[in-house]
Amino acid sequence: MEDKGLKQEKIVSMFDEIASTYDVTNRVLSMGIDKSWRKKGCDKTFELLDRSEDLTVLDVACGTGDMLQWWRDRGEAAGAEIKRFIGVDPSEGMLKVAKEKVDYADFIVAKAQQMPIDENSADILSISYGIRNVVDRQEAINEFYRVLKPGGMVVILEFTKRENRGLKGRVVDFYMHKILPRLGGVVSRNYEAYRYLPDSIEDFLTTGMLQEELESAGFRMQYTESFSMGISTLLIARK
Repeated sequence: MEDKGLKQEKIVSMFDEIASTYDVTNRVLSMGIDKSWRKKGCDKTFELLDRSEDLTVLDVACGTGDMLQWWRDRGEAAGAEIKRFIGVDPSEGMLKVAKEKVDYADFIVAKAQQMPIDENSADILSISYGIRNVVDRQEAINEFYRVLKPGGMVVILEFTKRENRGLKGRVVDFYMHKILPRLGGVVSRNYEAYRYLPDSIEDFLTTGMLQEELESAGFRMQYTESFSMGISTLLIARK
């Protein structure tokens, strides 16, 4: 059985390799619909959060900084006052791209399960399509709980494993296993990285299982929604 540390390092190395083409590949593979998923996650969080001033937003596995841009833009639309944006990612390649796109955030090279962030310091913690890539997932969720302020929100967007294998499920599976790896490989010039995506979803949790892990860490579920025939799921929980 592969060592957890080695497995995590391989995943980080893979993201280093695809960093320069990551944004354009995401837009192509999702046909741009991932923008609506991110927007919904931000807007719903600001609706549920019981405060709107002097906020700190922490984006974990921030990649190239996409979600940080959404937090800023949707925060302005919601009338929220965000004083600090922080992006955390173990991939230096991804953060190099993020720093060129987002000049208002502080970036830290770190793993989700070991963040040099003070406890009770963040109002919002998000992780978009990254929790699936964390080998020590429960440790990371416990870390999310530690760094959030009481009443703070954890916001997860992820490709969860589907339980329904009906006609729609088979259509989604065909796209994820047959089309996505080839298309992603062409755009990114890294076929293996986009072969990993559908395989990692199959090895991941259902939405219900992920909710249980959040609750076992002390979070209280506030909102769950699936998008695009269950391809993507939004989960929001409160500390």
